[in-house]
Amino acid sequence: MGSIPDPGDEFAESTHPPPQPSFDEFQRTASLMTSCTLLWKELSDHFSSLEQDLKNKSDALNHKLQTLDAQTKQSLQVLEHREDTINAAVSVALQKVKEQKEAALNDAVVFGEVDNDEGLLLKLRRFCLKMDSEGFWRFVAERKKELDSIRAQMSAALADCVDPARFVLEAISEVFPVDKRGDKSNDLGWACVLILESLIPSVVDPIMGGSRLLVTPRMRERAKEIAETWKRSLDERGGIENVKTPDVHTFLQHLVSFGIVRKEDVELYRKLVVASAWRKQMPKLALSLGLGDKMPDMIEELISRGQQVDAVHFTYEVGLEDKFPPVPLLKAFLKDAKKAATSILEDPNNSGRAAQLASRKEQSALRAVIKCIEEYKLEAEFPPESLKKRLEQLERTKVEKKRPAAAPANKRTRANNGGPMPPAKAGRSTNAYVSSFPAAPTYVRSPSHTQYPMGVPSYPSSPVMYGSRSPPTHPYAYSPESAPPTFAVSYPVAQVNYSPYGGYGNGVAPAYQHAYY
Repeated sequence: MGSIPDPGDEFAESTHPPPQPSFDEFQRTASLMTSCTLLWKELSDHFSSLEQDLKNKSDALNHKLQTLDAQTKQSLQVLEHREDTINAAVSVALQKVKEQKEAALNDAVVFGEVDNDEGLLLKLRRFCLKMDSEGFWRFVAERKKELDSIRAQMSAALADCVDPARFVLEAISEVFPVDKRGDKSNDLGWACVLILESLIPSVVDPIMGGSRLLVTPRMRERAKEIAETWKRSLDERGGIENVKTPDVHTFLQHLVSFGIVRKEDVELYRKLVVASAWRKQMPKLALSLGLGDKMPDMIEELISRGQQVDAVHFTYEVGLEDKFPPVPLLKAFLKDAKKAATSILEDPNNSGRAAQLASRKEQSALRAVIKCIEEYKLEAEFPPESLKKRLEQLERTKVEKKRPAAAPANKRTRANNGGPMPPAKAGRSTNAYVSSFPAAPTYVRSPSHTQYPMGVPSYPSSPVMYGSRSPPTHPYAYSPESAPPTFAVSYPVAQVNYSPYGGYGNGVAPAYQHAYY
């Protein structure tokens, strides 16, 4: 039989108090509550972030939809406007055909050659009406001396072409994109640029303006192929640094005239413009090529390269005169030029015409700065009187150098000691001048003038390019801060006195001699 539990034991168990929770358990509970709180906060922040992201994306999407609606509306308005202008464009085209017909009839009855601008226009129109691009090219290329007159008449002549874009591409195809001539000594880049510039008025829509060019899709694609061919030829020519400036100018004008500028090639355009920045048309071309936002960086690059005058032209083209004040730039240009002229004189390796070359560089820079001051009306900030005075002084000195010395016709100066020599064979004939130098070797000056050293070889001056506003070579100029009434650059050579026979009384012979009598 099982034992019966004692009722007293049950009573004792029921009256015994429950055990109290320990401190460790309390800490565990508190830690759990803290973890839950942090997790809840983290989740709350996460969902708040998601909600904000969704809201931002929703707002951005709504903004894009609104922009798209506005662009669609604008595009529809443009299309409607173009549709409305079709009739007007057709009327203009019919009027143009009528004028061309009348011009052709008038041209048919013209028998004589006219030498004025009207005759020049008739000649150009004759080529355009016949679409004789080859004859047109030869006619223009042979008349560089009539550049201004041709420029004034060419746009009107090209308007008579049946397809002006095709006519221009065929006309310049002999030298662009690749020069196919056997003799490339005669640069014809000026003719290409002139024709491409004159094309623009002929292809601009008479109603829509420059926003629509009247170039057929076939001619536009052909123009794009020509541009790609020119770009591929850069490597064959040795890169951008070795490409001639007329070729660069022709390429950039080609892009603008046919409206085939590519955003992918903006960096290439920037490098080409900076490399040919001294060209007069480059600031405007840069804007037409979409380089407006890069102009500040381009101006700073020009300044760092010592092309301050070119930087001033770019500055005024985009209206950044406050950011790049022109007067300090011009003064820095003159200061650098003075140092360059001095270095020519002080170089011990130079011999011959050091003073002449230094003076030439200084004159070139002075003219560029004076022209810049007058063009942008900077006389109040930078008076040009001292610069003009210095320029006149240099020009007067140049004239004095060219005056021949008074000496008997049957004697010449011996190069070693200044003694007389028998007449040379060249002296027996008229105009006996056998030197390659353009200036006379004998100089007559007042004793107050200082004799210049003659000790440098001929300086490789760059050819004069059309449309330039500043020297194509590295700038040389004159600093107005040190503009005394005499020469700004001192030439440390003792004065010399001349003998009656053209020899040097002090025994110093000139550095080069001419058989000149």
